[in-house]
Amino acid sequence: MFGVLKEFWSKKTQDRLIRKLYEEYVVPINALESDIARLSDAELRAKTDQFRERLQAGETLDDLLREAFAVVREAAKRVVGMRHFDVQVMGAVVLHQGKIAEMQTGEGKTLVATMPAYLNALTGRGVHIVTVNDYLARRDRFWMGPIYEFLGLSVGLIQHDSSKEERKRAYNCDITYGTNTEFGFDYLRDNMAVRREDIVQRELHYAIVDEVDSILIDEARTPLIISGPAEESVEIYYKIDRVVRRLRQGEHFEVEEKTKAVWLTEEGVREVEKLLHVDNLYEDTGKGTLEHLVRQALRAHHLYRKDVDYVVKNGEVIIVDEFTGRLMHGRRYSDGLHQAIEAKEKLQVKEENQTLASISYQNYFRMYEKICGMTGTAKTEEEEFIFTYGMPVVVIPTNKPLRRTNLQDVIYRTEGEKFEAVVEEIEKLHRQGRPVLVGTVSIEKSERLSRMLRKKGISHQVLNAKNHEKEAEIIAQAGQRGAVTISTNMAGRGTDIVLGEGVAELGGLHVIGTERHESRRIDNQLRGRAGRQGDPGSSQFFLSLEDNLLRLFGSERIANIMDRFGVERGVPIEHSLVTRT
Repeated sequence: MFGVLKEFWSKKTQDRLIRKLYEEYVVPINALESDIARLSDAELRAKTDQFRERLQAGETLDDLLREAFAVVREAAKRVVGMRHFDVQVMGAVVLHQGKIAEMQTGEGKTLVATMPAYLNALTGRGVHIVTVNDYLARRDRFWMGPIYEFLGLSVGLIQHDSSKEERKRAYNCDITYGTNTEFGFDYLRDNMAVRREDIVQRELHYAIVDEVDSILIDEARTPLIISGPAEESVEIYYKIDRVVRRLRQGEHFEVEEKTKAVWLTEEGVREVEKLLHVDNLYEDTGKGTLEHLVRQALRAHHLYRKDVDYVVKNGEVIIVDEFTGRLMHGRRYSDGLHQAIEAKEKLQVKEENQTLASISYQNYFRMYEKICGMTGTAKTEEEEFIFTYGMPVVVIPTNKPLRRTNLQDVIYRTEGEKFEAVVEEIEKLHRQGRPVLVGTVSIEKSERLSRMLRKKGISHQVLNAKNHEKEAEIIAQAGQRGAVTISTNMAGRGTDIVLGEGVAELGGLHVIGTERHESRRIDNQLRGRAGRQGDPGSSQFFLSLEDNLLRLFGSERIANIMDRFGVERGVPIEHSLVTRT
């Protein structure tokens, strides 16, 4: 009962807030549109200097907001041929107010950011637009950057391979695009600098965080670490790797998948001491106890899988981000785990590093004077956003009604049956000419599905961390008639799939999820690729009792249902109860 009342009042408050945004901001901004449209390019550009003069004369950003937003809207029409919808203007106001704007996929969040970015850049103190990867930072800088440049502002871009001088120039611009990782590491490096000229960042004034739930919730406590080598031998990692290969689960050690924990049994401790020729496994080695190193080696073998948790590329172990599916270059697991994986893969083991400087994303972004964010999935985490960052969530209505159909999950007994059913579904939709986007949880699964489709002779594209260079090209084609795209979580965030000619009449893009994620928001991000800007579309998840999430949290309950009803091989169960489970 309390939940129903809470939802009712939340909706009432939300409706009242949207009405206020419309009446106080959208109406007056729309009223200025015809006057602003009559200005020449030079007169429109001159508005920037006028706004700065008015700020120096004592006016506030809030005083300038309506006219400044009308100027940006007109500049966008002239430069990139895009006009901010009323709902986008609402989102822009919310961002300027230091809140989170929840906007559905395809509602133009990238364009929304131009208004508050321009307004806050007028102070001359810098605006950081934060994205989740280099590809999106580069895309948005060259897509939206011309709007700011037309209005006389400078725009910078930080990339993974940017030099120190390039970074300095980018940070001195009015508006700077980059990833959360680069902004965070630059802050750490600046704090380690011994000369003033080596510092690249200015003050942390105002940040607009795209995919804010991913950065400030999912990765909030992820530490950014700058480390240096500790000069010690790495031979111990190879020695322990040879030992753990001889240990037997259940007899010498136990594994807890849910918590990613491993521990040795008493028999296991005796066996390892015998194989390593030591008297005490708990003796400190300078890298921790031998027992700790053995546990890390066991975790490397039994809990961390190649092409799922990491890839091996050019003789290096590169971590795969579980939330985005992208490679995390330069990141290493800590406490000897990375070395254990290198030994497992028979690569050159790099010595354990010592931490020189560290900060979490949460602590870094809380240092900004003002911060705001955009995403398609934030309302469920509003309490945490308010408690940690002081940012309430405002759900912005869609420009056109959402026409996506979310079908109920179907569950199969085995993973093999599930993938066979997925291939059949793809084949059926492919014959109809509908484009299909298939989301997988790992590189390994995406390549398995790709092999199955090749056997069926179905033309398709694969997008995962191994071929991320082709991301823009693959996504550009994913909405075309008959296109089949298999992707890891990479296509889940920041990617906008535009439908080809005649595709809407066929039913639009169909999204197939092949496994549920612990975070429902990540599943919703995948669903959100379909049904953008009022387009038709549909989505459905195909699951099996062997999937990690079901196996760890609910497979016995569902297996009992299947047994009770005598469900045969290849036949799924489909019910709203299962979807909730």
